[in-house]
Amino acid sequence: MNKVIILDFGSQYTQLIARRVRELNIYSEIHPFNKCPEITDDIKAVILSGSNNSVTAENPYLVDIDYIASKVPILGICYGSQLITHLKGGKVIPSTIREYGRATIKIISNNLFEGIDQIQEVWMSHADSIVEWPDNFNVIASTDDIPVAAFQINNTNIFGLQFHPEVSHTICGKKILSNFLYNICKIESEWTPDNFINNTVDSLRKTILNDKVLLALSGGVDSTVVASLLHKSIDKNLVCVFVDNGLLRKDEYEDVLNSYKEMGLNILGIDSKQLFYKNLENIEDPEQKRKIIGKTFIDIFEEVAKKQTGIKYLAQGTIYPDVIESVGEHSSTIKSHHNVGGLPEKMNFKMIEPLRLLFKDEVRNIGKSLGVPDNILERHPFPGPGLAIRIIGSVTKEKVDLLQDADKIFIKNLKESDLYNKIWQAGVILLPVKSVGVMGDERTYENCVALRAVKSIDGMTADWYPIPFDLLGKISNEIINQVKGINRVVFDISSKPPATIEWE
Repeated sequence: MNKVIILDFGSQYTQLIARRVRELNIYSEIHPFNKCPEITDDIKAVILSGSNNSVTAENPYLVDIDYIASKVPILGICYGSQLITHLKGGKVIPSTIREYGRATIKIISNNLFEGIDQIQEVWMSHADSIVEWPDNFNVIASTDDIPVAAFQINNTNIFGLQFHPEVSHTICGKKILSNFLYNICKIESEWTPDNFINNTVDSLRKTILNDKVLLALSGGVDSTVVASLLHKSIDKNLVCVFVDNGLLRKDEYEDVLNSYKEMGLNILGIDSKQLFYKNLENIEDPEQKRKIIGKTFIDIFEEVAKKQTGIKYLAQGTIYPDVIESVGEHSSTIKSHHNVGGLPEKMNFKMIEPLRLLFKDEVRNIGKSLGVPDNILERHPFPGPGLAIRIIGSVTKEKVDLLQDADKIFIKNLKESDLYNKIWQAGVILLPVKSVGVMGDERTYENCVALRAVKSIDGMTADWYPIPFDLLGKISNEIINQVKGINRVVFDISSKPPATIEWE
């Protein structure tokens, strides 16, 4: 399959570049800039991301532009454009006027901007500017403040953009990427759900052969789509395990088991609540929680495997944001996901992760093509470690019970108000805070919970969802009146970044 390689220099927007390329039905992969793959025949273009680094730094991030350009077209974005200029003999300096946010560019006719009006609003985020450029550079866009907003090296397919076409604030951004990939690189759009399913099923059959696969089901979209792919690939050689770790939403264990049985899956339900509570006793650090939960899951799966012959593989619903957030290169590791960084180093299984390079909306599209029921596909993402990371501090059954009851009221109200499907993810966080309250004529000193609801496309960035005040008041009243032990409710209005969606 044709693909586009995105070399990551540490930009906060790198994942958005990959998403925008895939929205054009072209497969893309992100690689650290210092681990550029060999440019093989299936690679049709390379995009250089932005960066928090500077080409004027003592040790700038570098790649071999000449090698890449001898094979495929290049598009440099922000730092990527400055790097091309720097390596080709131009001059980049710290700007006297820094551009952050919206800016207006004036476009000079070029095939990169085909079908785009001359004046465009774009998104800038740079502290350096190109002030001198070689004679063979053709400036194709500028702003009132910077002379080079975009360029092409004459007689080559090397382009540079000082602005970010991947962010939604650049109105013409998707069209620019489309022009580059379709018109300049001549890439065919092969990245579709049906192609992915056919290729993945074929690959799984060739990999697994007659062995069995143990699938860790969570009840969420990702693991359910993996189950459908594997069921289509190996049928009865798939053994699904759904573990009640005591950290699920209220009544979720029974509800999910029933849903899976209706799908015809070979599923085994295991009640391990007490084991998880015991292993998490007095553990407050969120990374420790994740790793303990990951190891406990693996221990359970290995016990199951001992009782059944032929299980050599463990399958999981790992998706691309899990991998990106767990394994930092030149950007920081945000958190370990229980099914990536939270797994123990040594396991008695080979891993199967067919969704590892997909974003959430891509997973849902594939699920639709596979016939996964809407009531599962439309579920909000739920953290693998469950309510353990929505309880700030140590985890106890009593705290879980409180949180489950509050969470059920919150989600019920969102569904009754027709807001659930407009929100990417919602949940309640139990804070390690008690406050004074009054109920009836009595003083209380009880727990505080925070409501969290965000809108997003893929979870990589998110904005808080503006739940109407009257509905927030209704939810708060119901939680305080119906859940004994909670006397205060607050609403989280943080976006990602700088916050994360989950608190831990």
